[in-house]
Amino acid sequence: MPRTGARGGPQTRAKISEVATRLFLERGFDAVTVAEVAREAGVSSVTVFKHFPRKEDLLLDREADAADLLRSAVSDRAPDVDVLTSLRDAALRLVDERHALSGVKDGSIPFFRTVAASPALVARLREIAAELQDTLAGELERDPAFGGDATLLAALLIAGYATVIVETARRLTAGEPPDAVADDHRARLERLFAALRNGVPIG
Repeated sequence: MPRTGARGGPQTRAKISEVATRLFLERGFDAVTVAEVAREAGVSSVTVFKHFPRKEDLLLDREADAADLLRSAVSDRAPDVDVLTSLRDAALRLVDERHALSGVKDGSIPFFRTVAASPALVARLREIAAELQDTLAGELERDPAFGGDATLLAALLIAGYATVIVETARRLTAGEPPDAVADDHRARLERLFAALRNGVPIG
């Protein structure tokens, strides 16, 4: 996805990402080198690393989008909308749009399989989750209308969201009907936000 940045600008970044994603999905993440991605994209390895500091980020390149979404849900919400409602609405919009961050985008199965097969990608996803948790906690702490425990809410929300996506990925890769999985995914998100607001039912 295009972003401003190092030499070549957003078009070069987009080209590198497209090539890398295709090669990783075809052959597996660990079987493809950065040099191969660079050669196929028509750039140098140095240029690849200027746009993507880690090899893992060639495939997992949506962290900035996710961070922007979290910040916007907190800071750009209407005055009469509480933080949890705004975050819930943002999460459900992703599902309704079949956005890449939702976990239910069409064609996601090869991506999920590629990630699951690579310990390096799984580890990087955990790091990204921790970074997003810090981003959300920081935004909540700066919000004068939020009086709760920012660190705790951020930890519970990010962990819960990841849990929902992992289950969705498992079901999709197992061959369950995508529409049914997406419906269940949305319902589980609703339960997540209900639990964050009201607590987890135990009876």
